[in-house]
Amino acid sequence: MATDPMATEERAPTTSWPTVRYSSGQRSEVDDVLTTEGPVEFRLGGVPIAVLMRTPGRDQQLGMGFAISEGIVFGPHEIDAIVPVAGSENGDRYDIELADGVVIDPEQFRRNVFASSSCGVCGKASIDAVLVAARTPPTGPAVSPDFITSLPARLRQAQGQFELTGSLHGVAAFGPDGELLAVEEDVGRHNAVDKVIGVLASKSWPLGEIVLAVSGRIGFEITQKAAVAGIPIVAGISGASSLAAELGEQTGVTVAGFVRGDTFNVYSATHRIQ
Repeated sequence: MATDPMATEERAPTTSWPTVRYSSGQRSEVDDVLTTEGPVEFRLGGVPIAVLMRTPGRDQQLGMGFAISEGIVFGPHEIDAIVPVAGSENGDRYDIELADGVVIDPEQFRRNVFASSSCGVCGKASIDAVLVAARTPPTGPAVSPDFITSLPARLRQAQGQFELTGSLHGVAAFGPDGELLAVEEDVGRHNAVDKVIGVLASKSWPLGEIVLAVSGRIGFEITQKAAVAGIPIVAGISGASSLAAELGEQTGVTVAGFVRGDTFNVYSATHRIQ
């Protein structure tokens, strides 16, 4: 990739908002801290392909992770840079510039509707389609049950903005030795996953033996993004959907849910938990 393709000024992830608060029936006026949410548009060769509702900041990492996890590119080596569109208001439009020799038809990835903060797949929930784009995950890592049960607390501790707003999803990537490799927050869980993938991919590719911890449920879109990026283990504090478990089984991704206290469930590829 080109020199410093991710270097832009980041917008504030929180917004101060005048709020009326009631406590024990008493009314007061306060300034509350809200999670900032707004649209970002990504283009491919100048053609708009997606509008995502996200928490501003790490937009270019989000773009890279989105391009990888949606199967638009095979890896970061196919992206030369992700640059703000000249004249775009608030810097919320970016063009994904492909590396020399990489030719992709943007129309096949163009979305006719925006992806809300609660939507990742947006009508593309086809296991067959994901299987075509999925990267074979590493055989490992082999991790202990204690490793898995430690993840929610470590994720919560690493989140910088959650205590302020209480309305951000968190996603963290850990190495097999327990090292925290990346952590991101966003109003959309799938956006936070894409940001983590973008951060990691800009440093090293393929990603290798990564354990992904998410702050909520594991739906199809989370497992989809892990499978396409070649992430072998995904763990969440809430349950997994049936489609997420099925996709994990077919792609070889270990999906663990209800990671609370000293218990959790493993829905697929159980061999990595030892």
